[in-house]
Amino acid sequence: MPEVNVTAIPAFSDNYIWLISTGVDECAVVDPGDAVPVLAALRRESLQLSTILLTHHHADHIGGVPDLVAATGAAVFGPHDPRIPGQSRSLGEGEQIDLPGLGLSFTVIEVPGHTATHIAYYGHGCLFCGDTLFSVGCGRLFEGSPEQMQQSLDKLAALPPATRVFCAHEYTLSNCDFARQVEPGNRALAKRASAVEAARAAGRSTVPSTLAEELAVNPFLRSRETAIVRSARKRNPQAKPGASTLAEIRAWKDSF
Repeated sequence: MPEVNVTAIPAFSDNYIWLISTGVDECAVVDPGDAVPVLAALRRESLQLSTILLTHHHADHIGGVPDLVAATGAAVFGPHDPRIPGQSRSLGEGEQIDLPGLGLSFTVIEVPGHTATHIAYYGHGCLFCGDTLFSVGCGRLFEGSPEQMQQSLDKLAALPPATRVFCAHEYTLSNCDFARQVEPGNRALAKRASAVEAARAAGRSTVPSTLAEELAVNPFLRSRETAIVRSARKRNPQAKPGASTLAEIRAWKDSF
């Protein structure tokens, strides 16, 4: 099995476009909102882009696709969504996408919540989750319900703990600030927040994290934990463990 190399291509103010390679000439990218930094990385690394993987329709994730296809002829894969034109194939729950030039294969997981048609890609110990799961956070509920987001996060939480989580934004510092308001007694969170502060002060990325790390510190993966439910009930005494609590802390985060 080839060794999977994943590198971040920074874009805009806080996006990450993920470049997947295995030591051969071909590569794939995930959620290229901007073509310019991707084309620069391809030139720098002498790589040929063969595949583009998309998680959802937002412009900061798909905006670079037309220029990349024009420049490279790459195949485009993403969710069933008419708002994403020009796909080579649309994908749904449990389907597999093979990248023969890289010797890799990823399984599709439907994770609605941030958007109605959001998908994630899992394989080779890597999770490319777009804007569904962030380090110490989750995406805003633009099109889905708290119940959908809870179900989506439960799917991701069931993956192996060593899974590397490649989210699409550098939001970890502010996410830690919020999470410590929700669960101030969480020692693992305090340790993570300290490490994140040091990384950002040094100009380093805070992702990927691992799923095990997220399960220990991410309030949106911990919506059934007593301390998280208690915090939600300060806002709504009727909050229950799970989606109800997630709804309260997501609304809180939206105005944090």
